[in-house]
Amino acid sequence: MELTWNDVKDALREVLEEELGLGLFQVTQRFAGGTLVFQPRDAALKSREVPIEAFFKKITAVRERLRVLEQKINNHERLSAEDKAEFQGLITRSYGALTTFNFLFRNEDEQFQGTGTKE
Repeated sequence: MELTWNDVKDALREVLEEELGLGLFQVTQRFAGGTLVFQPRDAALKSREVPIEAFFKKITAVRERLRVLEQKINNHERLSAEDKAEFQGLITRSYGALTTFNFLFRNEDEQFQGTGTKE
């Protein structure tokens, strides 16, 4: 069997997604295969449709980038403890803003957590 360039790219993409934790989250069955529709207020303008899976992948990619940012901040040698705490608070509030999209996650333990408490 001969490997093609696309085979190599697909394998590399799969390894990166697995190692970075991307693509491990699953969209809830209710929305699987669905479409997100952006409808402008002006009916004369064209609406925009985005597959739910594409939108979900972008949302989870934001989460992963926030996690990387969080690690870099926590491990940064020149930031003071106060600066780290301030940046950590901003990241936590960013997670909180993303809780709007928790209904898309199949598993509750994969949902975004903000500063509030879960009851």
